[in-house]
Amino acid sequence: METYKRHDRSDIAIHWFNAACWLLLFVTGVGLLDNPRLNPLGAWYPALLRGLFGGGGNLLAVHVALGFVWIAGFAAYLLVNRAGARAFLAETFRVSPERDLPWMFKKMVLMTLGEKGLAPFKVSPELPPQGFYNMGQKAFGQASVLGGVVLAVTGVVMFLSDKLFLAQLTWLVSWSVTVHYLAAGLVFAGLLVHVYMAAISPEERPGFRSMFTGVVPVAYAKHHHRLWYETVSAETGGANVDTREERQH
Repeated sequence: METYKRHDRSDIAIHWFNAACWLLLFVTGVGLLDNPRLNPLGAWYPALLRGLFGGGGNLLAVHVALGFVWIAGFAAYLLVNRAGARAFLAETFRVSPERDLPWMFKKMVLMTLGEKGLAPFKVSPELPPQGFYNMGQKAFGQASVLGGVVLAVTGVVMFLSDKLFLAQLTWLVSWSVTVHYLAAGLVFAGLLVHVYMAAISPEERPGFRSMFTGVVPVAYAKHHHRLWYETVSAETGGANVDTREERQH
């Protein structure tokens, strides 16, 4: 089956590294929220986790260590693949109002109400062509980048709160705690949508598999990312096509 290369090994590695860190940070972070009125899982989950880790202090230490591992991992990625990081940011934050916003609107309506939901608006159900990322992926990428920066900065502020900050900066620490949990909640909500779209939605499964193999079928690229497909085809003259046997997963 003909395929196009879509992801380098370093991109795949940082994707799954980020996913693993976020999962572990979320699991331990929710366990630190020892207030049943605020914790979405109630009182039992923090009690269980604190019991497993031998107390809230140990749980906090593990959470902080995971946070610094996550930050260090991204720092290493930026050193190894700065060009890839710049390309990701440029593509993610490049939004075309006349193409991407209609795509987002139509996609949400089609996913919830189907084509009949677009009838009152008298618009075609055909989605506008997309580039390397569609607008849904861009929206999650934007939330991930901005949310990740907020989580890292507020996390470092909280870590240093009893080491460097004076009493006059108590307000900064208090706001960091609040913003940290809000950012975590918003990013996690976006992550749920991302997981559904990438791993569960049948039409997007070739894109999900590409996060293991690095390649996507040409037909998928042409249908879902036509602008990227046309650019790659024009620039490489087919040199990016891999005609090896389709891999089994």
